Amino acid sequence: MSESKGIAVYCEIKGDKILSIAAEGLGIGRKLADNLGQELFAIVLGSGISSFAQQAIASGADKVYVVDDAQLKDYQPDAYISVLDNVAKTIKPQIIIMGQTDTGRELAPRLAFRLGTAATMDCVDLAIDSDSKRLLQTKPVYGGNAQAVFITETDPQVVTIRTKAMTALEPDSSRKGEIVSIPVLIDTSVIKIRILERVAEEVAGIKVEDAEIVVSGGRGIGSAEGFKQLDELAKLLKGAVGASRPPCDNNWIPDTAQIGLTGKIIAPEVYIAIAISGSSQHMSGCSGAKTIIAINKDKEANIFRYARFGVIGDWKKVLPAFTDKLKELLAS
Repeated sequence: MSESKGIAVYCEIKGDKILSIAAEGLGIGRKLADNLGQELFAIVLGSGISSFAQQAIASGADKVYVVDDAQLKDYQPDAYISVLDNVAKTIKPQIIIMGQTDTGRELAPRLAFRLGTAATMDCVDLAIDSDSKRLLQTKPVYGGNAQAVFITETDPQVVTIRTKAMTALEPDSSRKGEIVSIPVLIDTSVIKIRILERVAEEVAGIKVEDAEIVVSGGRGIGSAEGFKQLDELAKLLKGAVGASRPPCDNNWIPDTAQIGLTGKIIAPEVYIAIAISGSSQHMSGCSGAKTIIAINKDKEANIFRYARFGVIGDWKKVLPAFTDKLKELLAS
């Protein structure tokens, strides 16, 4: 019998708080821990991070393992994987949850390899099998056209979760938990990469991955000028503008707006797809949206298979009418 016990969530930090995907990990982790009758752990790495432990407790953690070291001030994969490996071998969790972020995609497979187990990436649902008590790991496959359920036979069971696929708990500042400081001696010889420069991405308005409403355009928009009309609608809805791959390839809109298998994976409340055919590569990036609204002149377009609401027509006629009506409603 495995001696592994407990659910551990790696909590990434940005600015003065843990990332929203870390809170979502703690939310599903809390559910899994309660189902198994085990504890929920949070792992926090960085420098000067003592205040983040209470945030993790408020979001559902029973115990927070903190590694506070000046060498962890900036994310560096060799240092972070070395520390995570040490922490995982110390606390021996049965399940490790990480976010499907740039960092999570880099660390999870490496961590699983070091621990002699497997990693299941980009999960959209996690549950406990009632018979085996193993973790049921649901993830999109075949470019998002189907979903498969995986089970890892070895512990720890390492997974990453898709942004907004899980629900975070409402923070409770009155929750109590244990904070454990883990001293780790980082072997500088394992650090093979040096950060020479860090350039912050300049994004005007809301980032597409953080927006509750995304107005997205495809090849049929035709030009950068056309995307200005999408931007007007997005601003009215307090949302962000996205795109399929062709507009980004044609420099009508920055690459940072690309949604899809080779772009960003998002799950907004509302996704408005304008002149987007709905290829599997694109849909894999937005199929997690709660509601999809499609505008396309081709009634056979694949996007209508996914849309809850659809308008068959020329976007150049439909969009101005929709925008004008929205302005009228907002003004009343």
